[in-house]
Amino acid sequence: MYAIVDSGGKQYKVEQGETFRIEKIPGDVGTSVSFDKILMFSDGETVKVGNPFVENATVLARIVEQDRAKKVLVFKFKRRKGYRRKQGHRQAYTSVKIDSIKA
Repeated sequence: MYAIVDSGGKQYKVEQGETFRIEKIPGDVGTSVSFDKILMFSDGETVKVGNPFVENATVLARIVEQDRAKKVLVFKFKRRKGYRRKQGHRQAYTSVKIDSIKA
């Protein structure tokens, strides 16, 4: 059983018991979260595709971690001009564990 979930402008394929990272959402560790923007649902035999979302379908999850990813360096350089710019970026994320998929 799996579902395609829309969160933070991105789509994720989720299964029960799976842990994955999404764009940061508000909430404390241990808080329950429900996703209602289900684009597709499959129970192994039948497949339901939404238009745009599957009605009466929800994915229940629990927040496992609120953190920031590793630093990514952004370095701009133009040769022979003395132009160098160095900047770092750490993207915030939320790690969630899927408890159940209901449709």
